[in-house]
Amino acid sequence: MSKSDERFHIDIVDVGAVSASSDKTLLEAIEAHDIDVHYHCREGFCGACRTKLLCGKVSYTTDPLAYIDDDEILPCCCIPTSALKIDIPR
Repeated sequence: MSKSDERFHIDIVDVGAVSASSDKTLLEAIEAHDIDVHYHCREGFCGACRTKLLCGKVSYTTDPLAYIDDDEILPCCCIPTSALKIDIPR
């Protein structure tokens, strides 16, 4: 299994668990499981998809330009690098 084929367990508060691979953004992985996530740009500009990262690590494919706190991530432009626990705003 290559590094880009690696899969990670993503626990989403009040939704359940999904799996995500490191070759797609976290937003793409969540959408593939028919879970709604608010977003506008897919490139880290607007911050609409701002999500609480409760546990785990991500890597950014594009440096986010939107403001995020230390405990937040932008699923539109990050990939998982470990199992995650996140809380998607509703």
